[in-house]
Amino acid sequence: MRASLLQIAVDLDESVDSRRARVASLVRGQRGVDLVVLPELWPVGAFSFESFAEEAEAVAVSEAVAVDGPVHGPTYEAMSAAARDARVWLHAGSVVERTADGRLFNTSLVISPAGELVRTYRKIHRFGFDKGEATLMDAGEELVTVALPPTPRGPGTTLGLATCYDLRFPELFRGLTDAGAEVLVVPAGWPARRRAHWSLLTRARAVENQTYVLACATAGTHAGVEQSGHSVVVDPWGEVLAEAGTGEEVLTVELDLANVARTRERFPVLRDRRLGLAAPGTTA
Repeated sequence: MRASLLQIAVDLDESVDSRRARVASLVRGQRGVDLVVLPELWPVGAFSFESFAEEAEAVAVSEAVAVDGPVHGPTYEAMSAAARDARVWLHAGSVVERTADGRLFNTSLVISPAGELVRTYRKIHRFGFDKGEATLMDAGEELVTVALPPTPRGPGTTLGLATCYDLRFPELFRGLTDAGAEVLVVPAGWPARRRAHWSLLTRARAVENQTYVLACATAGTHAGVEQSGHSVVVDPWGEVLAEAGTGEEVLTVELDLANVARTRERFPVLRDRRLGLAAPGTTA
């Protein structure tokens, strides 16, 4: 499988509409790639908290969902057209979703080569402790995987979806692995001051789950927060296959999907897990 990570620079001097159009053009430029991945909250900026409500968009997670207004917001519409034109599977990063009852979520969109919204993932772990995203947005409650069909280049695979701060919670990724994920996709708006943690955690999640990790971050500085950049592709053994710098950049990597099964067979650590043990001092 050929995958491209689009590390987008978020500059608040650029309008959201202009950035959507620019990113759509970048996606269209990935024709011939199987999977394209965008960062977290790239339309508005992950730390632009004051803009969340203003830039929130409708996202209909199924045809049965009724919203007051457009079924889908402008980011989905732009990315749907771009994915359809490029004939790629597109993880369109995440947007600020506003539900029919007015709640906000940090919601990722997965779009098929036909331009259809296949799955969404609402970020489970919100960053900020007692401010920012943690107070402005509701938490998702569902682990999400997406089955990708075979391509002329190779077999299909299953994506496991997570977002940014989720990286710090290994139990989420183990749940995705148990659900069949072979490729973990992590869009992020990670701050530069904690880039060492980004590097460590992306490799750790790959090693402990014996999966590929595609972690796509933003570049630039917005809302006074310098972004880490350094989007990265890690293989199931924890080797970094490709890593971006700090500016806007496209990483394109060939993934040998059979390497997941080979790694798990040759080093079968997952089968040695012992789950459900009683805590010390208690009885089962």
